[in-house]
Amino acid sequence: MRVFKLAFRPETARAVLALLFASGVSVALVAARIAWTGRVQYGFLAWNLFLAWLPLLFALLACDAYREGDNRNWRFLGFGATWLLFFPNAPYIFTDIIHLSTRYYNHFWIDLVLVLLCALTGLVLGFVSLFLMQNIIKRMFGSAASWLFIAGVAGLSGFGIYLGRFLRFNSWDVVLKPFALSRGIGQWAADPLAHPASVAFPALFATFLFIAYLMLYGLTHLQQPQRAEVV
Repeated sequence: MRVFKLAFRPETARAVLALLFASGVSVALVAARIAWTGRVQYGFLAWNLFLAWLPLLFALLACDAYREGDNRNWRFLGFGATWLLFFPNAPYIFTDIIHLSTRYYNHFWIDLVLVLLCALTGLVLGFVSLFLMQNIIKRMFGSAASWLFIAGVAGLSGFGIYLGRFLRFNSWDVVLKPFALSRGIGQWAADPLAHPASVAFPALFATFLFIAYLMLYGLTHLQQPQRAEVV
């Protein structure tokens, strides 16, 4: 498939291989937990990790469409919009911590590490796709606009994750349940301060995403120290 060829281009191959390895280990550990306990309680992590891959796939397709044609062509806009729609699925896995019991139990630390490993993999998947899209925005509108784009995506993602965790909507409900989704958003917009968490959670999660991306961006752009010349 074309998307696999795009994923293993020289500029993305190392990141994709690392993410495939991390995803494979995560799914293997989820399967091991199921086999060990005889319960499929955390099987949803494998599904959520699959959903976390979708933003990267759509970002790769958007980049390919941008390379091949005008930056306003329908393929690029379509893949870009679909990427944005599915992007919150990548960091969403962090909210799966809620499935851990509020009290200590025998497998608590094992389950915590399992959730965090899947969540970290999902977060990096999302950030790789975000970096690809940021590069396109930077070429089109400049560096400052690209960082405004990052802030906007973080804000929209914080709200999208709120819709998923608290109102129980999915990305595909834009197509399957458009009226229910619009009613849910409308009720929130009518009185966003009815529940403080409905504003605080999206804002704080957006802040988390922006700062986490900024730190990862800084770490991946470290300059190699130059050797001092011998006189």
